[in-house]
Amino acid sequence: MRIVALLSTLIFVLGSCNSQKKAFGTSIEMKEIEIQYEANTRGFYNKLVFKNETISSTNDRDGKESPVIQKVSEVDRNALNYEINKVDLENLPNLKAPTEKRFYDGAAIANLKIIYKGRTYQTSDFDHGFPPMQIKRVVEIVNLLFKSEE
Repeated sequence: MRIVALLSTLIFVLGSCNSQKKAFGTSIEMKEIEIQYEANTRGFYNKLVFKNETISSTNDRDGKESPVIQKVSEVDRNALNYEINKVDLENLPNLKAPTEKRFYDGAAIANLKIIYKGRTYQTSDFDHGFPPMQIKRVVEIVNLLFKSEE
């Protein structure tokens, strides 16, 4: 009798978890995503690209130099996956920047571009270091993923 009660409880819990997952929509597969973060001013340029379990960085605005590529750990990919699934991709262009330091050279101009299943979703410009709240954790993680050689 206890086994039947345990099994029915287990089935109920697993069923409710599945319905919750469906309610939030499909989750983004990290294998199918490319995330680009770009920040620049007149004298500074940095572009980070996360794709296929690696992150690349370049400071060459013209693309003449090869980017530096590093492998991203599974723990870091899972953290990024968790945060990226919270983002409403369709709403990215409508996000408002919390500060306007880029208008008077107080901060680099930054933007985030997410390419998923052939569609490109891009934010409007915001201040480097001060992204909109809805994407703040994604931007922080992408910037932390690349470990510069010191």
